Amino acid sequence: MMRARVPGLIVAIVMILLVLGIVILASASSVRGETYFLDAQYFLKRQLIWLGVALFVCALCARIDYHVWRKLAFPIGLLSLFLLVVVLIPGIGVRIGGSRRWLHLGPVSLQPSEAAKLATVILFSAWMALMGPRMRNLKEGLLLPLMALGLFCGLIFLEPDFGTTVLIGMVGMLLLYLGGTRIWILGIIALLGLAGFVVAVIHDPVRLGRVLAFLRPDLYPAVAYHLGQSKDAFSLGGFAGRGLGESIQKHFYLPEAHTDFILAIIGEELGVIATVGVALLFLGLMACGFFVARQTPDPFGRHLAVGITLMHVIQAGINIGVVTGAGPTKGIPLPFISYGGSSLIIALAGIGILVNIARQALAFERDDETFDGLDAIDSAKSG
Repeated sequence: MMRARVPGLIVAIVMILLVLGIVILASASSVRGETYFLDAQYFLKRQLIWLGVALFVCALCARIDYHVWRKLAFPIGLLSLFLLVVVLIPGIGVRIGGSRRWLHLGPVSLQPSEAAKLATVILFSAWMALMGPRMRNLKEGLLLPLMALGLFCGLIFLEPDFGTTVLIGMVGMLLLYLGGTRIWILGIIALLGLAGFVVAVIHDPVRLGRVLAFLRPDLYPAVAYHLGQSKDAFSLGGFAGRGLGESIQKHFYLPEAHTDFILAIIGEELGVIATVGVALLFLGLMACGFFVARQTPDPFGRHLAVGITLMHVIQAGINIGVVTGAGPTKGIPLPFISYGGSSLIIALAGIGILVNIARQALAFERDDETFDGLDAIDSAKSG
């Protein structure tokens, strides 16, 4: 009975997060919209358009047989790498806030690193399903996939986008482990990658400042301003919140109130209850995703379900950790809630694929039960 409810439960969890995101965005972005565009609902209107597109993509992905993505994995990976290269070209990629992450296609802005997250999961899932037991070999299980992961992470790192680099790196390494790559080899690679990441941060004044401000906010008050205001928002909200629309921090005290730090506005307006509720919803999504993976009969579907689930949940965990002060600022959105078209479309595309996997796993189980029943009837007749 529980198995039959999982696809609907996934949809219900995501819909709650989407509705909460739209409601909070209407409040969190109102001051910025009124100030810069003379329209308090400017960002809300744009997000609703993106939401419509994203829901269409989600419904489409939910109807497409997920096995199709295995056949398209290599072309999708190449296209994603191409876009990551193009966005780095001066004059083509748009630099905002010190990072070159966006491509402008007329009135539409595309963030290739968002698409790279789903592309990496599809590519790795297809590779691990193809290799099977050979994933325990050094070449198939580490060197070749690590080269691909290095290309994705390296190009995103150059934008620079450290948060997405960490996210894709973590998900990629976890998928390799689940696919059969020896854990001690992955441990060595992870340590080497961490060391290289630390060296890169040390040589990047902006990122180094964020880390130092996280460790010693009293010595770097200007850099720690985001985090301080975020904590103030949670303090102001308390247990039950100040009330919907009553945020003080959205009045330009908290930068990025409608994007990366929107959870702080949830905490301020709706309190600890809503903040914990958001965390529990993502934990529920993780449980559903892992349940689907366990019920899926083929390796590609299992890896894909786990990868999509990890991508959403780890990203949410990073964002929640940053906003609540458990980690340095990384500039990574909260899935389904933060403002942003590319992030929303890719997140819902992944959910659509996950729902399709869940439905097919359920259909397979029903067919299996039907055959078992027919075999029992035939045995009874023979007897």
